[in-house]
Amino acid sequence: MANRPFFIPSTNKEELVETQIVEFKWFSGFAKTQKQKSVLSFHENISKEFKFNKILEISTKSENNLGIELSAFNLKIKFKEKEYFLESLFQGSKIFSDQGPNTDLYEKEPIEAKKDERIKRSDLIEFSFFGEKFSLEFDFYSWLYFIALNQNKDLTKEILEYQAFTDIEFNPQKSLNCQAFSAALYSAMIKNELLDSNKIYTNDELKNLIPPKKIKNYQQKLI
Repeated sequence: MANRPFFIPSTNKEELVETQIVEFKWFSGFAKTQKQKSVLSFHENISKEFKFNKILEISTKSENNLGIELSAFNLKIKFKEKEYFLESLFQGSKIFSDQGPNTDLYEKEPIEAKKDERIKRSDLIEFSFFGEKFSLEFDFYSWLYFIALNQNKDLTKEILEYQAFTDIEFNPQKSLNCQAFSAALYSAMIKNELLDSNKIYTNDELKNLIPPKKIKNYQQKLI
C-alpha cells in the first residue's frame, strides 16, 4: 500500500488548492503498465472517498492523452524564439550553494536534464531563468507551468473539466515540485476569476499573479 497526495481546485480564494492524501494499492516495478495499475487504484480510492468522477493523472504514465500532454516532460515553452521543455528549463535554472545555473540543460531532453548529476543535491538556494533571479519564496515551478499553459491554450479549457489532479511519480518525501499541484492551481485561479483563460499574458504578468508562499506548493514546503 502507498499514501500519496492529490490536489483539488478550490473556490476559496485564500486557499486555492486543497491537498488530500489517500491510501491505495501500489504495484511495484518500473514498467509503465505497473504505474498505470497504481494510478487506477489511486483514482478508484479517491472516487470512493471523495465521490469524484473526473480525476486527471498528469504524467507520462497517464492513460489520458491530456494528462500526457500536460506533463512537464512534454509541455514546451517558447522563449526568445526558441522552444524548450518545461522540465529542462526548471532543472537548468537551479542554483546551489557553490554552482549553477546549468543552462546547458535547457537544450537537453527532459529525462537527461532531470538525471544530470549536477542537480542531484539538496542545497538549492535560488533559481536563475535566463539571468533573472528568483528566490525560493517564489513558486518558480508553477510560474513556468503557467507560462506553458498560456502558450498552449488548446489545453487550458480541458483542465477545467476535472475535479482533482494526481501525479503518480510525485512522492513528497523525495520530490520538491508537483505538476498536478500546478495544474490544480491554474484551474482554481481560472474558476475564481483570478486568471482569464482567453487572455494571452506576458511572463511578467503571470509572475505577478502567482499566489504568495502561503499556497502550499511542495517546493516551498520541503525546502
